[in-house]
Amino acid sequence: MIKDLVRRLNDMCDRQPFRTTWYLKALRTGESAHRQGDLVIPSASTRKVSIMMSALKAVNDGRFRLDQPVTMLAKYQDNDSGTFQHFSPNFSIEFKDVLLMMIIVSDNTCTGTVADMVGLDEVNAYCKSIGMKDTLHRYGLPPRHTGGDPARTATVTTANDQGLLLEAILNGTKDAAAAQKLGCTPELCRLGLQILLWQKLNTRMPSLLPAGTKVAHKTGTGNGVFNDVGTVYRGDDPLFILCTYTGLVPDELPDGMPGFAAAAQHIGKLARTCYDELKA
Repeated sequence: MIKDLVRRLNDMCDRQPFRTTWYLKALRTGESAHRQGDLVIPSASTRKVSIMMSALKAVNDGRFRLDQPVTMLAKYQDNDSGTFQHFSPNFSIEFKDVLLMMIIVSDNTCTGTVADMVGLDEVNAYCKSIGMKDTLHRYGLPPRHTGGDPARTATVTTANDQGLLLEAILNGTKDAAAAQKLGCTPELCRLGLQILLWQKLNTRMPSLLPAGTKVAHKTGTGNGVFNDVGTVYRGDDPLFILCTYTGLVPDELPDGMPGFAAAAQHIGKLARTCYDELKA
């Protein structure tokens, strides 16, 4: 039973001067729980997991090839995330590597490119078709200044939606019928999972886990928003899925700690608490 774990997680969240929503799935027992897991919130770059999977569906449908060359155009380099914003424009890499960089360093030159290739309408239709009922993609390349209410201007999701997607990817790696529900093959699901395992931005969920712990995850960062969603392993076995979203994070906490650091540490502590409870 994860009842005591849920109480501890909620106590940790209640002590923070910012909002935390989360979804948890204990993979050994099948138990799940959430804290406002159906609250619609800005996704930040966690949106890129569903963009990646919709792109892999497009590969499976024959619209694209993983090895086809894709040109990185200057119009997609007006962003502040990833590395390709600093490259000379009009270089080409394989489509698989565009997906890779979109996830492992959250490269928005790649994200804008992939979103336009697949099409936002297609990405949104894909999310709805697999059960991500509260996820809405409003842009490929994020605008510099959205303004207004983020719930009306940003790409939004819920912790529950992201948990559903991560579990579907995991199931799809081993079961053809589960992969088909994602519009993919087990091989393509395994590629998606492997890309998440190659994540290089590891200062949140993995930060307090034992050295070498595998975490297939994606972070997201926005204005007062610091997120991380992923599957945490023990050895080579998936142990739990945790989707954590913080919001309304101040620039500085009353004790002087920067808000981004406090949110990252909080997410790391939530993940470690889950790990210690569920590893036995």
